[in-house]
Amino acid sequence: MGDWRGIDVHVHVYTGQRRHSEERALAAAERYFGVDSAVRSISELAQYYRQLRLKAVIFDVDQETRTGLAISNREVAEAVRMYPDVFIGFGSVDPWKGRAAVHEVEECAALGLKGMKFHPSAQAFYPNDPRFYPLWEACQRLGLPVVFHTGMTGVGAGTPGGEGIYLKYSRPIPYLDDVAADFPQLKIIAAHPSWPWQDEMLAVCRHKANVFIDLSGWAPKYFPPQLVHFANTLLQDKVLFGSDYPLIDPTRWLQEFAQLPFADHVRPKILYANAARLLGLPIEDFTFTL
Repeated sequence: MGDWRGIDVHVHVYTGQRRHSEERALAAAERYFGVDSAVRSISELAQYYRQLRLKAVIFDVDQETRTGLAISNREVAEAVRMYPDVFIGFGSVDPWKGRAAVHEVEECAALGLKGMKFHPSAQAFYPNDPRFYPLWEACQRLGLPVVFHTGMTGVGAGTPGGEGIYLKYSRPIPYLDDVAADFPQLKIIAAHPSWPWQDEMLAVCRHKANVFIDLSGWAPKYFPPQLVHFANTLLQDKVLFGSDYPLIDPTRWLQEFAQLPFADHVRPKILYANAARLLGLPIEDFTFTL
């Protein structure tokens, strides 16, 4: 068995212009999450995850149309090149960039990034809008899993008007369910407990073999009971460990996860086996410990 004990599939990094302007947005999100985030440099982040014996799927979120701030997928790819033992890189593109967004997806694949990240509420788009189907076609063709934010978001939470962010875009049915049905070979990871639409997301994951759920963005002690039940039973092969670093620290996540009533054979599935299978990593690189 290997030395790794888990794969955190939801780790935020900040690149390009966003790297220098994220303080205000983080401050609002920190109030919502009730934390004081420690945003580490790439080298510090690699060292931290290595010490925890966790691999990390890292990505930024391209919201340039809404915010005017550009990210850099190349910086994510460079982080993976520098720390290939611990980092797995995903890209992100703003869907509103049209044909350029599709070309950027292709460039991400050429850079060695292993998937793509989208945030419908922050990027202000419905995933099932046919205008964006060329993106999903490209991801499916290139074999890139796609992470979609679902449910409530801490971005803009507690501010007047929520900073103009609409939660409706991140509802699982019909918006994400339509994409899963129309692109059956596209592997979709629905990020976060999808409150207030948790039951919808569980239904989509149960119904669509190509849909998975990551458990990021909520402290495990607050997981809805039905999420714990299904993750422990019918969806035990489709649920993934994710923290949402820097807003949820993986150490805290793992400590609280250890207190939940999961069966012994389910815990390693959630911590690494399901993600390893999805990402094409060897299971023998991991060993179960909490």
